[in-house]
Amino acid sequence: MISRNNKIHSSPRIKVIQKIYGSLMNPDEEIIYPKSQYKKYIKDVVSGTLERTELIEETIIKYLDKDINLKKTDKLLKIILFSAVFELMFKHSTPKNVVISEYIRASEFFLEKAQINYLNAILDKLSKLLRKD
Repeated sequence: MISRNNKIHSSPRIKVIQKIYGSLMNPDEEIIYPKSQYKKYIKDVVSGTLERTELIEETIIKYLDKDINLKKTDKLLKIILFSAVFELMFKHSTPKNVVISEYIRASEFFLEKAQINYLNAILDKLSKLLRKD
């Protein structure tokens, strides 16, 4: 059903999701970033997302209070949403459509179809409010 070829495995956004998940599961462990052409990007997004979790959450609640209940949201869906929102808010050199499509593609590795569609709708709505590009 889900294509798990090397292209998906090597996606920097999959690494971002895995690193944030690992950090939340083992908060005392140092996050290790292996050598990769995307190391700086992955490190920026992971540390930025973790450092700005409260701001990202406030932003999501501000714009999507009626659309999402973060307390009841699946942990992986929340991680993907937060890292995508971090990029929409702070990585302006990446077009919003690229951010969304890359996270949707990465989410196919972790989420079910209904969750992916929900994520896509939420990111689409939020991106229009956060960015004008």
